[in-house]
Amino acid sequence: MQADDFLRDVTAMRGLSGDEGEVSAFVADAFRPYCDEVTIDAMNNVIARKEGTGPKVMFCAHLDEIGLMVVSIEEDGSLRLGQVGGVDPRILPGQRVFVHGREKLMGVIGAKAPHLLSEEERKRNYTREDLYVDLGLPGDRVRELVRVGDQVQLDHRYTELQNGRVAVKTCDDRACVAIMLQAARLLQGLRHEADLYFVASAQEEVGSRGAMTSAFALKPDFAVALDVCHASTPGAPAWRTHKLDSLVASMGPYIHPALREKLTETAQENNISLQTAVVPRYTSTDADQIGESRSGVPTALLELPLKYMHTTVEMLDLNVLKEGGRLLAHFAAAVRASWEDELWT
Repeated sequence: MQADDFLRDVTAMRGLSGDEGEVSAFVADAFRPYCDEVTIDAMNNVIARKEGTGPKVMFCAHLDEIGLMVVSIEEDGSLRLGQVGGVDPRILPGQRVFVHGREKLMGVIGAKAPHLLSEEERKRNYTREDLYVDLGLPGDRVRELVRVGDQVQLDHRYTELQNGRVAVKTCDDRACVAIMLQAARLLQGLRHEADLYFVASAQEEVGSRGAMTSAFALKPDFAVALDVCHASTPGAPAWRTHKLDSLVASMGPYIHPALREKLTETAQENNISLQTAVVPRYTSTDADQIGESRSGVPTALLELPLKYMHTTVEMLDLNVLKEGGRLLAHFAAAVRASWEDELWT
């Protein structure tokens, strides 16, 4: 499956943190043609292995998504909202959503019209407490179909833009799962010594819990975590953002410097552009939990620039996604047993 076709399909899948079963099954099926063994563990992590005789290398990108959940039902049937992961309430008014109750129900997120707001209310942004989902059903019928705790998924619309850019929800971080799939496909034509594990991890948005458990189980010798970072946007601080048109190799205390150097050397040898990000403390990605696993795992972090993170119009450059797959494949093919000594000298 091509990377852009996979991205279109995988971003539509249901998979809020803690309930990734549907998207995990889809991702597992996508990896099976390219890997020797594919399993789904108790956490809904997908683990796809390409067998080798050399060092054990873990590549990891998360497949869960942010979303909402029902916390109460008003008398008229309006659904009040809690969140699963970091949802910015400013993006919610006017959104279409799916409520996963006894049936899958389409709804819209509404709030009091501007004309009805008090002067004080007009001075502040919406909070989740101001918003609700309207299913268009009477209260009694809503209570038959929906329960407190039911999940609310943001609507999926895959939008093709100019210049190879696309906008869709859940590129964070299923676009990086697409990078891993692209790498697995390209490795069909490359020799690799390393024992490779592509992990699509669960529950990153609520604490990288899937990365923690999978790294503990696999005991990798090295790891590369993949996630998204912020692309340049008007008004955003330049030191926290990067150009949309090339990948980012982060550096900082949570990143193993020699392993990062191996990644950048591979990029240079294959004419793949890399930017640099400086992360002075923890990275807030799966790299943190993987690096801390057991007695420590040398870990690098590869990031895909993304505009409008944690919205339904996350924007990326498809060519950069494909270049990420090419970099990962060549990096996997380059790993040698001698790296174990080189990383510590």
